Amino acid sequence: MALEITQILLAAQSADAKVRTDAESNLTQFRDQNLPSFLLSLSVELSNEGKPMESRRLAGIVLKNSLDAKEASRKEHLVQQWLTIASSFKSQIKNLLLSTLGSSVQDAIHTAAQVIAKIASIEIPRKEWPELIGSLLVNMTQPHRPASLKQATLETLGYVCEEISHHDLVQDEVNSILTAVVQGMNVTEQNPAVRLAAVRALYNALDFAQTNFENEMERNYIMKVICEAAVAKEAEIRQAAYECLVSIASTYYEVLDPYMQTIFELTSNAVKGDQEAVALQAVEFWSSICDEEIELQEYEAPNSEDSTAPHSHFIEKALPTLVPMLLETLLKQDEDQDQEDGIWNLAMAGGTCLGLIARTVGDAVVPLVMPFVEANILKPEWRSREAATYAFGSIIEGPSIEKLSPMVNAGLDFLLNAMNDVNSHVKDTTAWTLSRIFELLHNPATGFTVITPSNLQRIVVVLLQSIKDAPHVAEKVCAAIYYLAQGYEDAGPSSSQLTPFLPDLVGCLIATADRTDGSDSKFRSSAYETLNEVVRCSNLTETSGIIAQLLPVIMTKLGQTVELQIITSDDRERQGDLQASLCGVIQVIIQKLSSDDGTKPIIIQAADQIMMLFLKVFACRCSTVHEEAMLAIGALAYATGPEFAKYMPEFYKYLEMGLQNFEEYQVCAISVGVVGDISRALEDKVLPYCDGIMTHLLKDLSSSELHRSVKPPIFSCFGDIALAIGENFEKYINYALPMMQSAAEVCAQIDNSDEEMVDYGNQLRRSIFEAYSGILQGFQNSKSDLLMPHAPHLLQFIEVVAKDHHRDEGVTKAAVAVLGDIADALGSNVKTLYKDRALCMEFLNECLQSDDEQLKETAVWTQGMIGRVCG
Repeated sequence: MALEITQILLAAQSADAKVRTDAESNLTQFRDQNLPSFLLSLSVELSNEGKPMESRRLAGIVLKNSLDAKEASRKEHLVQQWLTIASSFKSQIKNLLLSTLGSSVQDAIHTAAQVIAKIASIEIPRKEWPELIGSLLVNMTQPHRPASLKQATLETLGYVCEEISHHDLVQDEVNSILTAVVQGMNVTEQNPAVRLAAVRALYNALDFAQTNFENEMERNYIMKVICEAAVAKEAEIRQAAYECLVSIASTYYEVLDPYMQTIFELTSNAVKGDQEAVALQAVEFWSSICDEEIELQEYEAPNSEDSTAPHSHFIEKALPTLVPMLLETLLKQDEDQDQEDGIWNLAMAGGTCLGLIARTVGDAVVPLVMPFVEANILKPEWRSREAATYAFGSIIEGPSIEKLSPMVNAGLDFLLNAMNDVNSHVKDTTAWTLSRIFELLHNPATGFTVITPSNLQRIVVVLLQSIKDAPHVAEKVCAAIYYLAQGYEDAGPSSSQLTPFLPDLVGCLIATADRTDGSDSKFRSSAYETLNEVVRCSNLTETSGIIAQLLPVIMTKLGQTVELQIITSDDRERQGDLQASLCGVIQVIIQKLSSDDGTKPIIIQAADQIMMLFLKVFACRCSTVHEEAMLAIGALAYATGPEFAKYMPEFYKYLEMGLQNFEEYQVCAISVGVVGDISRALEDKVLPYCDGIMTHLLKDLSSSELHRSVKPPIFSCFGDIALAIGENFEKYINYALPMMQSAAEVCAQIDNSDEEMVDYGNQLRRSIFEAYSGILQGFQNSKSDLLMPHAPHLLQFIEVVAKDHHRDEGVTKAAVAVLGDIADALGSNVKTLYKDRALCMEFLNECLQSDDEQLKETAVWTQGMIGRVCG
């Protein structure tokens, strides 16, 4: 087989489908029969200069895909496979890959560099390829090595640094890498390709350079070569150098002060006169500085002497020259920038940076921006009018209401008139600016809004007219209506102000969703999401009739989607997106009307038809719809209560499918949530389905394939089921509680330096407490003695959590609640247990002194329960 590998690889790229399929099948067979020989054959092919480029390229791709995958469980499987291969095979493969770096063919070098990095990501953390860095650095240090080999080596070093953690290398190795990389970046390096590879390698190695950045001399030298690269003759090198500066802005902010004057001059020149790709990175540098300073301001204690990260106020210092530079970029728009998503240009980058500056320095930005707005807003060139509007909209968030309200009140009428501008770019940006104003400066519940009963009618009339404009303008108008409606949520009497306009708003949004001139479903989704917000935030006592009339309209539309002719995968996707939007609207209507006993009968009456529609949607088998329909069914179960039992025989199979959907884990998570909704709605009527549901939930928890984010909701769901079926949960105790206890042990081992894992740990702990609460309350009236053996473990878990300063409020509330549930459910049996738990009592006292009223209330209840059993 090894001899024929060239032919098979070439055949796998044949235009003839049969030849291609046979070749792919041969490759799979070879891999499955003898993986070490398969990987070695691919490495030989890749490294052999005499082989065709097509077979070498595919050999490299197959080799890389044999070591790495996007999907976590598949990746782990490939890693384990590699680790079991004999070291003699692995050494041969690695030596062949290293030799390929000297190839004359760029594609082969590039692929070999990536594969070396993939192997490094497996072996270096396990201390299994200690000679790799040394053997690569030889290529850089020995005289008379060709420039192409230096370039290949630097590219490989960059990929390796990208793949591994800075903890995996000792400082001597880091120093050697940085020395080689910085040498390659130096102005004395004659070969631009080598210099570019070096700058890109430095970008990936910056995380490793912490010790070096602490040393002033080394830091100065690194910064010097980056700044020199930022003015290199080649644009690609300049761009890569600015990318390094962007990364340094966030990683090493606290040591940047001595270099800021130079960096300002460099970025200023790049923004004013360099190619767009370079100028974009120069602007991005200042956006990164803003991000750092915003974060410092959020976490900085006022007047604190010992703040660990010093706030250097770079933006404030640069403000007088930085803002004018950015305002100039706003005039560099593209003609077609509003026509499609994903376009990013200098004007957009400049406006984004300006918005971050406003959030960083607040009021100080206003006097620097407003003269530009006033000078350009009336000019005949559309670019000037659009730039002025964009500048105005960009500084709405950050400055104080006192500073903003006079200019917004003065400008609102002007903006409404500008929705009739002859230029669509100006209208697009004006609609975006209006949506920003409504989002940030329209909140009657807090007592401040730029919208008054006297200007509301004009605002609505303009928006309803403008929503008929081109799709890209109409989409921004949808956002403006969305935030206009949202402002009236929980606004008391003020919410009545929007009521007279509701029929027109609803009608216009449905008409917008029905438009056929929008190029994608995103436009239609925006219209439906806006409709949802209008319904959700309306004053129910005044609008229930309108919402009740909307329900059959949406149901009819959903019914029509089931009849659509589906020929292509695009048809299927369009159907799925539309069904998702319509199920979303129905969900919001169900929630709104069922929130009041006076209007709930409307939902009860329509429930049979609604459920029939959802079942038809499930039959279409589209995962996005599956999610939306599941969510809507959860709302219907909540609204109909025990009556939902009649739908369970038909619905249960779809619920099972959702609970088994490991790949689309969001679907699985939503299905778990719906089990909770149904348990609360049906109470003991859910019992006939519990064996099946619990089996799936326990399987989900045991699975290594299922995304970890689904596991906390499953524990919470145990609590919901136990509450619903009470003592009937007994048969699941011996399965559920060991799972909960082992999850509690996982919480104790979580890496607190990883913010994401800390969040996950908090979700997991809260859900375990919620499960215990549900089970304790479910068993309260009988068989509570079954839980007695588990009480010491639970109290110990509460103590471990009480000591952890990473716990969030949700965990604290759930923990103090379950502390009371133990006493409430188990009574005097636990009297002795509480006596030995000083930490639990300290934790309870902490909660009793909290400023959070809800937490305090729960703690007082818990204190009463413990007092009752220990008194």
